[in-house]
Amino acid sequence: MRGTVGRVCGAGLVVGVLVTGLGACTGGAGEDKADQGRKTDRPVATACANGTFTWSHLTERDRLTGVSDPERLGKGGGALRNPMRRVYTPSPSVRGDGPAPSSAEILFSLGKKTGEIDSDARTLAEADETWSFTDVRQPAPELDNDRVTPRAAGEFVQYAGVREVSADFRYTCPDGRAVSGHARNWTVDIAGLTDCDERPDSALARAVARHACEQAGTDSPSPSGA
Repeated sequence: MRGTVGRVCGAGLVVGVLVTGLGACTGGAGEDKADQGRKTDRPVATACANGTFTWSHLTERDRLTGVSDPERLGKGGGALRNPMRRVYTPSPSVRGDGPAPSSAEILFSLGKKTGEIDSDARTLAEADETWSFTDVRQPAPELDNDRVTPRAAGEFVQYAGVREVSADFRYTCPDGRAVSGHARNWTVDIAGLTDCDERPDSALARAVARHACEQAGTDSPSPSGA
């Protein structure tokens, strides 16, 4: 099983909804009845302005998001008919241990760190552009948008994936206060095709083999033509 026949299709998209955990909490279900509806004068902690981000433990990883069942094609190949099933849903995530800037600001900084965002702006609020990498409402990429048609005989699997980036951050205020946390997002949408008759030569290809080729076992793959 060798590599991808499909190409990385797009860059800079973002999916899902961020889990921030960075703001102050409201009263929970266990609060006393006498306190329900009572206003409080306690100050709510907020992030400082003009802080500085420091990033560490940056990692990049290709993740398999969808895979089809294998299909055996004869000489000349042809279109694959089996739909892909989702095996992983990528989702951006930001978490911290105290008051920090917005998730979009944190992802803007992460995007600059990874090279996904090219901007001289110090913050997202100061930038004249917008980037999908910082958009917390983008849906996960569809699985069947970029199918690849093999032109040779073999036992083929269509697959999709993303490249995830993650890192630890430390946001330091001018007065020395600091907040630490972790952020994760994905950058590129991958569409590919692999042959179960070939030896996998990448982490993504090995994931395809585990989810499709090996899982099929002794079952006969679905024919794609009469």
